[in-house]
Amino acid sequence: MTGQQRRLAANRFAPAEVEHLPMRPLWLCRRCGQPWPCGAAKLALLAEYRDVPVSLFLDLAGCLHDAIDDLHRLNPSVTGSAADMFDRFLGWPARHTHAYRISATTAVSIEEASS
Repeated sequence: MTGQQRRLAANRFAPAEVEHLPMRPLWLCRRCGQPWPCGAAKLALLAEYRDVPVSLFLDLAGCLHDAIDDLHRLNPSVTGSAADMFDRFLGWPARHTHAYRISATTAVSIEEASS
């Protein structure tokens, strides 16, 4: 058996590449062990929901709800503050999603319309 054939045979038994998905009930990344969503998961989510940012927020809001329940059930004293949990799940996409940013010209138009 050649070296390449050995590598191909060994790869058949190697586990498939694990994606950056949450490991419940701990809410850690299955791949890197960081609090989910980790950096790689955030990039993947932004790419996946690029054309439908509202769906990203809805999906993450559901994850936030589940994470609070899971983490509280595991250990109520270390669930984290509501602000920290909100920022972990919903704060970061608001900073990275262009659909929810208000430009200076839009802000001026809103102020003029309300006057």
